[in-house]
Amino acid sequence: MAVLQMVLLLCAGSSLAEEYTANLNNIADLEKLKNMDERIQKLEETLATVLSENEVLKTLKEHSQKLEFLQKENEAKKVAFSAGLLESGTGHTGPSNSVITLVYKKVFSNIGGAYDSNTGVFTAPVKGAYYFKFYGHGHGGTTMAVSLLKNGKTQCSVFAWKPTSNGNGSNGVVLTLEIGDQISTQLWANTWVYDDPESYTSFGGFLIFPL
Repeated sequence: MAVLQMVLLLCAGSSLAEEYTANLNNIADLEKLKNMDERIQKLEETLATVLSENEVLKTLKEHSQKLEFLQKENEAKKVAFSAGLLESGTGHTGPSNSVITLVYKKVFSNIGGAYDSNTGVFTAPVKGAYYFKFYGHGHGGTTMAVSLLKNGKTQCSVFAWKPTSNGNGSNGVVLTLEIGDQISTQLWANTWVYDDPESYTSFGGFLIFPL
């Protein structure tokens, strides 16, 4: 009887030990699951932070691109120039048996760089309304005639027919220009213009507003 009781106690103890071990294993598994859950949560938080930072970077990039565009657009709107015919000295231009494109070498200002002092041609950098004015000076007994041209077509002119003393003329015009349109002035065939350090013969213009 005592032996039987001992055997039963051993069996019960073994069963309890197995159950205890199983419980310990379950606790360990739960701890593992808890640790995994914490790691997943941290990864999700990190991912959310990265995504948020990417959105911020994307927004900053978009704002930077817009700012750069606005800066370029603003620079393009700053257009103005003024120039006298002769860079130095005194003298006549003309007469010639054909028209002469006048090249104004004495540049007073050229904001935006749209005027080319090598060719005498202004090229519109932006679509808009522009104002141009030009002056011509001739000595007595000579004929002075100058026209302003848009893309090779006359828009307006000044003319003085052999005045007894010095002859002067000026004209101005507002023109709507597309990007790339060109403005220049031409001396008529068989006419003269005179210039000296006072820049009596000159050409200038500016952008009034973009369109």
